[in-house]
Formats: sequence, C-alpha cells, structure tokens
Amino acid sequence: MWYQQTLTLNAKPRGFHLVTDEILGELRRLGDVQTGLLHLLLQHTSASLTLNENCDPTVRSDMEQHFLRHVPETAPYQHDYEGPDDMPAHIKSSLLGTSLMLPVSRGRLLLGTWQGIYLGEHRIHGGERRIVATLQGE
Repeated sequence: MWYQQTLTLNAKPRGFHLVTDEILGELRRLGDVQTGLLHLLLQHTSASLTLNENCDPTVRSDMEQHFLRHVPETAPYQHDYEGPDDMPAHIKSSLLGTSLMLPVSRGRLLLGTWQGIYLGEHRIHGGERRIVATLQGE
C-alpha cells in the first residue's frame, strides 16, 4: 500500500518547533500500516526538518542560538534581495535537510523515547509550510 498526502503546518516564528503531534494529527492513514515507512518532505528552501529532543524545550532554543551564531545574517551574502534572513535560511535548510524517513509499526511511528520531529523555521516570517507525507507499508 502506498498513500500520499500534503500536510500544512501553521506559520511559526523563527526557531525550532516540535511538530510531531501536528503532523500526526493531520496524517490520515498511519493507523492502517502494520509495518512500513513514512517519508516526510518539506517543500521549502528556507526551513528544515530534523529529529531531536522532544522533552526539554531548552534544546530547541539552544539549537536556534547555535545556528544564529554560526550562520549569521550579517555576512556579506550576494543573495540578499529577499531580506537579510533569506540566505542564512537557505544555508540552515541545506545543513539540516528537508526530509525524514521514519519507520512505522502497528500504526505508530517508531521514534526513540526522547525523539520528536522539529520544524526549523529559519525565516523571521516564513508563513505556512507544506509537507508531502508518503506512507508505504503493509
């Protein structure tokens, strides 16, 4: 069985956001899969998806501070006509990636105890974000 659905995440401010529940709340057919894979593709070049700590919110703020320091808006980027946060957002998106492949068993994601899906919103005002969810399983 293959199933595909486009999910829309509400606009979020710049930073790292735990979106596991938001994604699972929109995914319609996950419960139909006994064994399979869920592929998530974020259709944007200025945001990212990553898997990390789902319990302590200071991890998300520390991640944001790390990327603000190491990919500054003040560098002399050539691509700057969309604002000073645009090119740094593209770099962060490339560093972290825009897709995840996650195992599914008995209708549930097999995430580790402390793992959750993050949306890295790298623009100050990024807007809604679309994710194509492709579910393959039996």
